[in-house]
Amino acid sequence: MKPFLFSLALLTGTGLLIAPAAVAQQTPKTTKAPSASSTTAGVERDLRVFSDWVNSKVDQAATTARRELPRLTEEFDRQSRRIDKAVDSLTVEGKREYSIQKVRYKKWATRQDSLDAAASRPATADQAQRRLLGEDVNISRARPTELPDLYFRLIETMRTDRKNWTQADWSAASAVLSRLNARYEQVREQLPLEERLRIRSLQGEFRTLEKARDVKDVIRE
Repeated sequence: MKPFLFSLALLTGTGLLIAPAAVAQQTPKTTKAPSASSTTAGVERDLRVFSDWVNSKVDQAATTARRELPRLTEEFDRQSRRIDKAVDSLTVEGKREYSIQKVRYKKWATRQDSLDAAASRPATADQAQRRLLGEDVNISRARPTELPDLYFRLIETMRTDRKNWTQADWSAASAVLSRLNARYEQVREQLPLEERLRIRSLQGEFRTLEKARDVKDVIRE
């Protein structure tokens, strides 16, 4: 073969070898879309976070909750929107839990609004307090030794009458509890340990009775 033809053949062969490599380098890599399993895991994780968050808020002290309600509702909406985008990936149990937690929060938020309304009507709130405690008392000036009995009177009224209570009754009871709690925080160090434990027990019973009522409302709906 002549030198010129040999060189041309060599260049042509080399080009054929280089071209595929160049094309391979220029071909963009494809990105895999998120799998269904990863989407499901993510929304289930978001649901766990959401459920824990709702549980912590409905147990929060009423006075603190009412003050922070706008911010809490904004956070509730943010988390809900995140879950709503992938709600179809949840299991049947997950969808049911999500629905229950949303109802719980909305009922709780509505109750805080009712407490605010009651607080703006001092005369009505005082009348409700008198009915719940069985006497006319200024809780903000109650002696430390009087508090355990005042807590007990509130809980005793709840045990007896709560089956016939309206939303207004529950709101009034929560308002009285908030007043008692505020006074207790001021004078708790003046009470002996056994009285502090008794008050803690009565506070816990109030929350238990309140939660039982919330569960019944969800079941009825």
